[in-house]
Amino acid sequence: MVTAIDLHQHLWPEPLVDRLRARTRAPYLRGWTLHTQAEPPYDVDPAHHDVDRRIAADRRQGVGVACVSLSAPLGIENLVRPEAAALLAAWHEGARALPPHFRPWASVPMVDPDLDGLATLLDDGFIGLQVPATDLASPAAWERAGDLLRVAERAGRPVFVHPGPEVVRPLAGQVPGWWAPVVGYAHQMQAAWWGWHAVGGRAMFPRLRVLFGAGAGLAPVHHERLVARGGTFHGIDPHVYVDTSSYGPQGLDALVRVLGIDVVALGSDRPYGEPVDRVLGDAATYAIRVGNPRRVLDGTAPAEQEGRSWPRAS
Repeated sequence: MVTAIDLHQHLWPEPLVDRLRARTRAPYLRGWTLHTQAEPPYDVDPAHHDVDRRIAADRRQGVGVACVSLSAPLGIENLVRPEAAALLAAWHEGARALPPHFRPWASVPMVDPDLDGLATLLDDGFIGLQVPATDLASPAAWERAGDLLRVAERAGRPVFVHPGPEVVRPLAGQVPGWWAPVVGYAHQMQAAWWGWHAVGGRAMFPRLRVLFGAGAGLAPVHHERLVARGGTFHGIDPHVYVDTSSYGPQGLDALVRVLGIDVVALGSDRPYGEPVDRVLGDAATYAIRVGNPRRVLDGTAPAEQEGRSWPRAS
């Protein structure tokens, strides 16, 4: 049955690809080879960004809705304003034109963001706001982003915290290609998770729903260490979620043991990962693949979800 909602996918529409190919500074594309500031060149498989193939792949795995976002590790949100604005306009233009199977996340420049423009995007069918974890990596960073996050909160839309661009570390020497996703991205997500908790995110944003990608880098599993080192665990926030991307049975079991089942939601990171098809039995699988993603998107309790739909970018 095609009912699952995948909250975390990436697909590059044609206007964005064209803009990236026109650039001479990172991030840019040469053919289908991606060049970024800090990571080695990456050969993109064009089939991964073929709309029809992606829909077919999702349907084979029971995914009926795919929420697509700009890939924050590209660093687009952190470019100087004119460069960021041109690329983000191409993203939003292309995302609007995708078939209804896809639901897009909005993105904005992180320096002097256009708050009114974001409000318009969220009112125009974009399901929420993606923010790079690198811009939320401390309590002060969450405070600095406050005006931006409140736009999403007022609109009743979630915020998706996604790994951001890695920084250039000249003294690091040669590292394997998997280093940034495994080491750097996980560290970013952990810092953003702890930043939210240290700043008292729920008190600052009483109605905001937050989704942390990549299982928040498994940060919740370190709550015992938090307590051992003098911190306080304030309990489970029913509107702070983690997605399943990059993790399988072992990682997801650890997250569920700490957070419970109700705040773990399907996110595959497709085309870099596959949707989880079964976790901890039928009820848990339904919650992670269907019920919990619905709650991320619309904020309703499970019993209120029947008959609800999600906004469509127009």
